Amino acid sequence: MERWKGIILIIVGAMLWGATGPMMEWVLDDSGISVSFFLTVRLAVAGASILLFMKLKGKKIFAIWKEPSWVKQLIIFGILGMLGVQYTFVAAIEASNASIATLLQFLGPIYIILFVSWKSKMFPPKYQVIGIIGTLTGLFLLLTNARVDQLLISREALLWGLGVGLTFAIYTVYPARLMKEWGVLIVVGWGMLIGGIVVAVVSQVWRSDEWGYLTDYPTNLMIVLIILIGTVAFILFLSSMKYISAVETSILSSIEPLTAMIISMIWFGQLLGTWQYVGVVVMLLFVTWLSIAGEIKWKKRKTQEMT
Repeated sequence: MERWKGIILIIVGAMLWGATGPMMEWVLDDSGISVSFFLTVRLAVAGASILLFMKLKGKKIFAIWKEPSWVKQLIIFGILGMLGVQYTFVAAIEASNASIATLLQFLGPIYIILFVSWKSKMFPPKYQVIGIIGTLTGLFLLLTNARVDQLLISREALLWGLGVGLTFAIYTVYPARLMKEWGVLIVVGWGMLIGGIVVAVVSQVWRSDEWGYLTDYPTNLMIVLIILIGTVAFILFLSSMKYISAVETSILSSIEPLTAMIISMIWFGQLLGTWQYVGVVVMLLFVTWLSIAGEIKWKKRKTQEMT
């Protein structure tokens, strides 16, 4: 029963997060709102709302700040994980589109593999090398439509997209101990609020002339929906990890870019080239391969250790 709970959580969470991509693309294209202003509002409001909700439920939301070691980890997660993945994702959408940005976050496993290999000073095992080559092949087809002489997105979009994969890896792996100790909602709430405050200070949001956009309909309605849907998606995604394996999470989260692509095709009329669609399939297959092969290796190692 708990496994099915996890499956439902990741499917709904992935679909909701995939849906927010085209919604953010519409806001950025049609309203004139900047990435930094949008993220200040989104992260600050969502984070404060989650923490208020937890406070009303009687949770001690400030207890985490009394432990210096946890505070350091929380701040790192808030800036590099939460703000990092949000900023690079929205910037990649602005520079390209929601479908491309959503797919590029699936480069996350490659960053994790490279980091672990560097830290252990060991070359990645064969299955990981195959997975990396396959994923990069799919990425090449997605970005070029199988033509070596052309890049279908700008260099700026590519850089932001690569950043999405890196920060998504940090966002996924780094807060595991934090969430186990303090719970998903408190960590996500503080992470969002910290990220919102940092981007607000850096961009000096109080001097912005964009506040008037918040009174424009339907821009304000869309921002409210993005905050609600995106926050729920984050919580569902992270909560699912308690009930299902990394393999199932990886496979089922592939619904996310497919949702973004379908909505973008219907809403904006965005279509990819034939080889780009092949690239999408190849990327998702090899990201799944990395997870499945990794799970098999882990189980074999566990069995050997027990015998």
